[in-house]
Amino acid sequence: MNQKPNMREMKPFIWIRLILTVLCLTLCFLLGAPPAARADEIVVSAAASLTDVLKDIGKAYQSKTKHKILLTLGPSNFLARQIDEGAPADMFFSADLAQMDLLEKNGRLEPGTRKNLLSNQLVIVIPADSKLAIASPKDLLKPEVKKIALADPAAVPVGVYTSTYLADEGLWEKLKSKVVPVLDVRATLASVESANVEAGFVYKTDAVISNKVKIVFQVPIEKRPKITYPIAIVRESKKKEAARDFMNYLLSPTGKSVFKKYGFVVID
Repeated sequence: MNQKPNMREMKPFIWIRLILTVLCLTLCFLLGAPPAARADEIVVSAAASLTDVLKDIGKAYQSKTKHKILLTLGPSNFLARQIDEGAPADMFFSADLAQMDLLEKNGRLEPGTRKNLLSNQLVIVIPADSKLAIASPKDLLKPEVKKIALADPAAVPVGVYTSTYLADEGLWEKLKSKVVPVLDVRATLASVESANVEAGFVYKTDAVISNKVKIVFQVPIEKRPKITYPIAIVRESKKKEAARDFMNYLLSPTGKSVFKKYGFVVID
C-alpha cells in the first residue's frame, strides 16, 4: 500500500533545494560575467577640432563593444582647466602639448599613457563667395580686410599657434588690431561662414568640412610651431580599463585610417 508523502517532513528539503538553486544561479552569473563584459560610459574631453572625427570613430567603436563614448568638446585650455579642477573625465585629447604638460605636472594623468598621436596644418579661410584676393598672410594687411577671426591667441591652441607663426613672419603686431578673439576653432569657422569677418585662421581639417568657406593659404607644415595632438588617460578615472580599450582602438590601424580620412597627419 502506497503511503502519501508527509508534506511537513518535505518542507525543509524544498527550502534547502531552493536556496541551493539560487546560490548556484548567482555563482554562475558572477562567473559568467567578467569585468571586461561590463558596459562603461567613457568620458572623452577633446579639442573642438576633433569633433567630427571622434564622432565617427566613436560610432564605429560602439558598434563593436558594449562601451559608450561621451564626448566633451571645446577649447583644450578650458578642458584642461576643468580636469585639473576635478571635473569627471576618463581621457583627454588636447590640440597642443602645453595643456597636457600642465595636467602631467599636476599629477592628473595616468602614468605611462600619454602619447602624441596627430598633427595638423594652419590655413587662412574666407567666405566661399568672397572676392577678396588673399594669397598670403601679408594680404591680410589690406584695408578691405577689417576683421580676422581667431580663437583666443593668448590661450586656445589654434590661436597660440597662429599668433606665434605670424610673429615669426613679422606680422602679428601689424595684424592684432584686426583680430576678433572667439571661443575656439569651430567658432572661428562659423564667423567666416556667416561673413561676420573677412578672414580667419583655422586648422585645415576644419576648413575642409565646410562648403561655406574656401582655403586661400596653407601655412607650410615645416613652419613653426609644430602642431601636436597628445592623448592620455586621466589618473582619477574610474573606468581605466575601458579607457585603455578605446585608446588602443584610436591607436590601431583602423582608428588611424579614420584620422587620415579627415585630413589629420598621424604621428607614427
